[in-house]
Amino acid sequence: MKKIFLTALVAAVASLAVAQQRIELKLYPDGRPAEENGLTGPETLNEKGILGNSSEGGLTVFLPAEAQATGQAVVVCPGGGYSILSMKNEGYDVAQWLNERGIAAVVLKYRMPNGHHAIPLFDVQTAIRTTRAHAAEWGIDPTQVGVMGFSAGGHLASTAATHLTGVDDRPDFAVLIYPVITMQEKFTHKGSRRNLIGGNTNAELVRLYSNELQVTEHTPPTFLALSDDDKGVNPRNSTAFYDALHAQGIPAELHIYPTGGHGWGFSNPFDYRDEFSVSLSRWLKEQRKR
Repeated sequence: MKKIFLTALVAAVASLAVAQQRIELKLYPDGRPAEENGLTGPETLNEKGILGNSSEGGLTVFLPAEAQATGQAVVVCPGGGYSILSMKNEGYDVAQWLNERGIAAVVLKYRMPNGHHAIPLFDVQTAIRTTRAHAAEWGIDPTQVGVMGFSAGGHLASTAATHLTGVDDRPDFAVLIYPVITMQEKFTHKGSRRNLIGGNTNAELVRLYSNELQVTEHTPPTFLALSDDDKGVNPRNSTAFYDALHAQGIPAELHIYPTGGHGWGFSNPFDYRDEFSVSLSRWLKEQRKR
């Protein structure tokens, strides 16, 4: 299993290593926080870049060529229903796209909650703080650190954007791609909800992680993109979050493509890839002018 893991990891990032500086960091170099997720056994990574059994937090940092660097950085949260992590399609391939535009990418390997709902949020907040702490070393503007997430990783990114403890862990902007947003029964992604908060249907927990209800004036500008025919995560997740942002006067942009389904990420086929890429590139550039 270890051999499979290493082989797949090398294959997933080999194309990035030539043109970019890649740094591997433990999320908690001094030891994990007290709360454990209860998962046992080694992590696994298959040939498609799907990581399982994530119980050790980590960061893979991809820095763009110095001549191209804009100073912007994005903490990337892969999706996977809070059960697995799509490290290639929604992580390493995202990093390549960002680096090509002069943007540093910090791919977060967050721990699976396994019903311990506070763990992923703690991990992404730690990732944001760590990125800012290394700003000078990595050539990053600490006021241009955003967060980007896909599916359940989009829920985590939206949680980072709405559950703030201070300026150190507040993302300066958020990019949410076909995100899970709500934990409310009618429109939630049931697998993500079960894995995040367990079988607990406590109204307080459901409300806490229904992020359309947590938007405030401190939530950062947000870009949302999804497909109208998404059968994996109901599009109402994104539209509800957009409505909440609009109600608070938060700058927001919502792109709904006619087709594409769920999970297209940055390597799976997607008919509107060029349109999406141009829009997101332009929006990220605009954030540097705010």
